[in-house]
Amino acid sequence: MRVGVVFPQTEIGADVGAVRAYVQRVEELGYRHVLAYDHVLGADPAVHPGWRGPYDLTTTFHEPFVLFGYIAGVVTSLELVTGIIILPQRQTALVAKQAAEVDLLTRGRFRLGVGLGWNAVEYEALGQDFSAGCGPSRR
Repeated sequence: MRVGVVFPQTEIGADVGAVRAYVQRVEELGYRHVLAYDHVLGADPAVHPGWRGPYDLTTTFHEPFVLFGYIAGVVTSLELVTGIIILPQRQTALVAKQAAEVDLLTRGRFRLGVGLGWNAVEYEALGQDFSAGCGPSRR
């Protein structure tokens, strides 16, 4: 069994020292991996009245590939895992290159998960209609 932790995106904020200390301690404690979730942006409750999602536009979410590039430089054995990279919001070839680069920099300690996500607001910001199968907006 490989036991890991979820990176505390919303709790740790933008403190670079806290990010480093957290992942180094996770590694010291013997955990096998750290998992980070992907969210491009949060909803603005002023624009989306009644928003009840787990985060909004004020919530800090680090970009997973950039975060993992940083983490790769401060730990030596921790596996880096994406919860789900919301693939339709990114260029596929770029994601492939970024994933290959993180895997190279970590000497094979990277696992990539991709999916569609759940937050229609993120698609709205890209001019996409989530309810239409993540294709071009049909409004």
